[in-house]
Amino acid sequence: MSIFVRGLIFDLDDTLYLERDFAFSGFAAVGAWWQHRTGERDFAARCGRLFEAGVRGQIFNQALAEMDGKTDPALVEQFVAVYRDHRPSIALAPDAMRFLAHHRDGDFVGIITDGPAPTQRAKIRALGLERQANLILCTDAWGIAFRKPHPRAFEAIEAASDLTPSRLIYVADNAAKDFVTPRARGWKTVQILRPDRVHTGAAPTPAHQAQSQIFTFDDLEQAIAGIS
Repeated sequence: MSIFVRGLIFDLDDTLYLERDFAFSGFAAVGAWWQHRTGERDFAARCGRLFEAGVRGQIFNQALAEMDGKTDPALVEQFVAVYRDHRPSIALAPDAMRFLAHHRDGDFVGIITDGPAPTQRAKIRALGLERQANLILCTDAWGIAFRKPHPRAFEAIEAASDLTPSRLIYVADNAAKDFVTPRARGWKTVQILRPDRVHTGAAPTPAHQAQSQIFTFDDLEQAIAGIS
């Protein structure tokens, strides 16, 4: 029999902190690396402007093209490595910090996060989440095929917590992948809609939708209570 009352399981990026903060921290690291190499000072600012303009996935290519009129795939790979490997300057969202500090005794707290495992672990360390969670799962440690919506991480949470699915709540941001699997397994699901989140697309099917939506963790307990 489980010693836990319920399970609160969280996504990481744009759920517990703002992913854009990691992006700008990474741009600063890449900019510093590039300045040391070339003396050029505005690379990070260029990347930031492109991000604010909605560019995703090609920021380093475009920033380099703006500066030199061309791109360099090998150099972009170095930028990506610096970006992924830097020590992030990020902080928990204030509402997430409040919630984690005051959630009910007896909760099992878990984190499921996709993305390069060393990068995600660096974020977790920077946010101090090792002290907050009973189990943290970086799905890429198993291989990218196990990213959400693959069920492996959710199965691992069920086994570790020894809680029935109805006592498990998944809180995340991305309706494209986060909720379809836990909903199918009988979990409760809550979508956090932070104004500055990166992923703003609608759920592709009704099965992908969360059962409740919130804008702040200050409303999370009420949202959980309202899910039948």
